[in-house]
This record gives sequence, C-alpha cells and structure tokens, in this order.
Amino acid sequence: MKTNQILLKAVILIIVMLPAILPAQTEDKPYMHREIPDDPWLPNAHQNKKTGPAYMVRNSGFFSTQVNVNEFGENIFDDAANEPSITVDPNDPLRMVIGWRQFDNVVSNFRQAGYAYSVDGGETWTFPGAINPGVFRSDPVLDADSEGNIYYNSLSVDNQNNYWCDVFKAEGVGFEWDDGTFAQGGDKQWMVIDRTGGMGEGHIYSFWNSSFSICYPLSFTRSIDAGVSYEDCVEVSGDPYWGTMAVGPDGELYVAGAGQFGSLTVSKSTMAQNPAFPVYWDFVKQVYVDGSLNGWTNINPEGLMGQANICVDKSGGPGNGYVYVLASVERLSNNDPADVMFARSTDGGVTWDSPVRINDDPEENNYQWFGTMSVAPGGRIDVIWLDTRNALTGTYLSSLYYSFSFDNGETWSENEQLSEAFDPHVGWPNQEKLGDYFDMISDNQSAHLAWAGTFNGEQDVYYGRITPIITTVHQKPQTVSTPAISCFPNPFTRKATISYYLPQTDRVDVSIFDMYGKKIKTLVNTHQEGGTHTVSINGNQLTGGLFICKITIKGMSKTTTFVHLK
Repeated sequence: MKTNQILLKAVILIIVMLPAILPAQTEDKPYMHREIPDDPWLPNAHQNKKTGPAYMVRNSGFFSTQVNVNEFGENIFDDAANEPSITVDPNDPLRMVIGWRQFDNVVSNFRQAGYAYSVDGGETWTFPGAINPGVFRSDPVLDADSEGNIYYNSLSVDNQNNYWCDVFKAEGVGFEWDDGTFAQGGDKQWMVIDRTGGMGEGHIYSFWNSSFSICYPLSFTRSIDAGVSYEDCVEVSGDPYWGTMAVGPDGELYVAGAGQFGSLTVSKSTMAQNPAFPVYWDFVKQVYVDGSLNGWTNINPEGLMGQANICVDKSGGPGNGYVYVLASVERLSNNDPADVMFARSTDGGVTWDSPVRINDDPEENNYQWFGTMSVAPGGRIDVIWLDTRNALTGTYLSSLYYSFSFDNGETWSENEQLSEAFDPHVGWPNQEKLGDYFDMISDNQSAHLAWAGTFNGEQDVYYGRITPIITTVHQKPQTVSTPAISCFPNPFTRKATISYYLPQTDRVDVSIFDMYGKKIKTLVNTHQEGGTHTVSINGNQLTGGLFICKITIKGMSKTTTFVHLK
C-alpha cells in the first residue's frame, strides 16, 4: 500500500510538472526551427586576400573539390559556407550551379545567397559572390527547367520576423540573375520544377514550414507561368515540414516532411499539374520509418540531422512510378541516435513497405546524419550521409559514406567511405551548425553532390561526383521487425492519436492500462495489414493521470505512456 501511495504521488508530480517542462504545443509551434537575422553583415576581415590551398580529393570512384574559392581556385580564410543545393542543366550536363548560405565573416552569422557555377562538369568552379550582397538570405534551393534556365529560391526575413521567399532566374547559357520574383514562402522552403513534358511542364512548386510563413498557416505555392508570378498560398494536407518534393512520371506531385512520431508525412497531388484548377491533395500518408526527424542534437547543436527526402523512379522500367523516402532519424526500436532509414511504395504512395536501414554499422551509438537521396534516370538509387562510426571516443568526427541500389531498393551495395574524417564542430559562423541539409542529383553515370565539410579548419562547400563501382557486393538491408507505438500530443486534454506500426499482417490488440496494470479500454482488436495505423483516444472517456498504451501482435508487444490532463 505504501508503494502504491508513493507511485501515486509521483504521478501527480509528473502531471503538475509536465506543462512546464515540455515545449508548448501551440498553434505557432515556437519550439520549431527558424531563421532570424541576429548579427550585422560583416565583410571578410582580410578582404578575401588571406588564402590557402583549396581542398580536393580524387580516386577511381569519387572526385570532390571546393567551390567557394577565389578567382585563383584558392580557399578564402575566415569565411564560411554551408547548406548547399545543386542543379544541373538537363541539356548540358557540364553546366552546373551550387547555391549555399554564405557567411563573409565567421564572427557574424549574417548569411547571404552565395553561389558558384561550373561549365566543365564540376572540375573547376567560379564563385562570383552573393546574390544581393549585404541582404540577409538563407535556405537556398536550386532547380532547372527543361530549357536549361536556372532558378534560385532564397528565404529572407525583415526586422519584424516576417518570412518570405524570392526566386531568382538565370536564363540562357549565362549565369546572370534577374532581380528576383516574390514567391510567397517561409522557413525551410523547398522547390521543384516539372520537366515531365505533360500539362504541368515548367510548373514551379514550393512548400515550407507553415509555422514560419508569410501566409501562416498556409505553406504551398506554384507558378504556372515559368516563374513570372506565384499563386496565393494554400495548405498542404498533413502539414509536412523539414522536407523535399518530387514530381512523378505522370506529373504527379509528392511532398514529404516530418510527421507523427516514428513516421514521415507524405502528401500527394495529381492535379497540381493542371493550371485550370486550384491545388488540392489526393491523400496524405504517415510513412513509418522507425524514427523521428530531430533538430538540436549533439552532432549539429543549432541545426537538423537532415531533411526528409522523397524521390520517384521515372525510368520507364520495372520500378517506374515507385516512390522512395529516406531520412536520418533517431530510432524508436533501439537507442541509436541517428540511422539512415528508407521506405518504398510500389503503388504511388498508397501503401508502403517496411522500412530498412541503409547504414550497415553494427553499433547503436553512431550518428549517420544528413542522409540524402537521388534517383538516376535509369532507376539507380543513390544515398549519401555523414557517418561517425570511425570517430575517436568523445568526438563527432564524420566521414562521407555512400550506398546504392540497382534493383529499386531491394538490395544495397556495401557502405563505402568516400572522404577522410573532419570535425563538424569547427568553423561555426557564430552559429553552431553545419547547415541543415545536403543536396544531390543523379545521372546514369554518376551522382552529383553538393555538401559541406571542415577540411580547411572552417566550413566550406564542395562539389562531389560519385561513380558507383558495379563490382561492389550487394546485400539485403536490415528491416524493422518489431512493432512500435507512440502518442501525440502528450500530454493532452481532449483528444490524442495513437500511431502504431505492425511489422507483419496479423491480429493486433491495442489497449489502454492504468498505472497499476488494470485494462481500461481496448482500442483495437482485429486483423490488420502490416504497416502504419492510427487510432484516436477520446479524453472524455478517461480520468486524469498517467496511462500505458500497449500493442500486442503475435507474441510481440511494445508500450508507450501518456498523460491525460483533466
């Protein structure tokens, strides 16, 4: 009896304290990542005169070279560059552009829209400076249309913390930017251009974090006139954020981002390509990846571990129309702080296979972060990430790793280390992060990567060309074979959603118990397909207190706890 009284007091204490110790779950989600101009613009302390050798590596399967260099190809001391995005001219693969967050002086986190271009397939790069020097810009995203015009989507913020995006366009064979077009927007925007040749040809789509938006709580726009203007904002079903977009072979649009615990949110629109109709969404799916997108972890204290990647096979082959998602996530089924997890849909996003882990290290204490994916025209899937598996104890030394699949994600090549290790915690431009993402585009010969590292003792941006070695041994990746369950929001008052994952098709039981183990309510007791499912909890049917929700399937079980506040 005394033990029960102690437990009851502990529960009461948790209920009282939880609202104070958990982030507020308000409409504007103030605990989420955002961009703000903190520091003034400071030109380079050495007027770009103090330089040293640029970093470059070349071997049989990997070439990488620094792109934020001076006119002589040298590294500029005491500046910084991160968060790169790349595009390649579809008509001239030798013509490339990389954009990034440019910090002219590492003692100031004031960033600008930096960029560099190459006309020889990435062998050499020209860095003219920033678009709009001295203007605060962030979150660069680049793409090209079918005619080879380059578009640069750039976030800006005013003194009242109003967020919007401008899209700059470089037409023809040159690299001269226009004055930019207002494109709605908000924090962590992404952009993709339809090059399928259908009714949506040339459409420009963009979405962003609805919580930090010029049109809160809306988070999507499109241009149907090649970037001359952008439509009024609309919502994205499911409200994904921290993610990317992809256009399928028939012009269908997919948006992926952070979702409920353990899942990524994927929204699909088959009609966004039709200029005669407003954008609406066919459906939204929660894709279980056995982990959550996180920010502000030890590896990247003021940034993310990466974004949600979504790609579609447009090869015309056996995998045509297959949809893939990938992200570096903190695992739910074990204690791994960051694994690269992949999931596949073979029916246009309606159903999804069980997630698999791409990194093959045996330990559960390494960070595999900034997971990035692209799909070649022939269907090959390329994946890269930063990896701490070889780091010295107590450090976060990271190396670039790579794996690929030639059979639509069924098997994957052995993980290959591409770069030497670097310390991601040096060269911070008065902002403790290496940015929030990398970017990659694949052709049938190579993967073209825009990434960041600190090989010069400071943050710099690099172009990388990865050529798959066909003789690499292929292996079936580790699949998630245990159930999982989570509750959101937690704590709650009126209503909550239980999300659960079934590794197989079978009879499942989902029930609620009080803290003493007495069953209060059965939520689910039926035969269900493998995959992700949800069920609602009505708070009116519960007293206040701490509860346990348990999922059981074929002798396996998992539990989660939640607090109901009366």
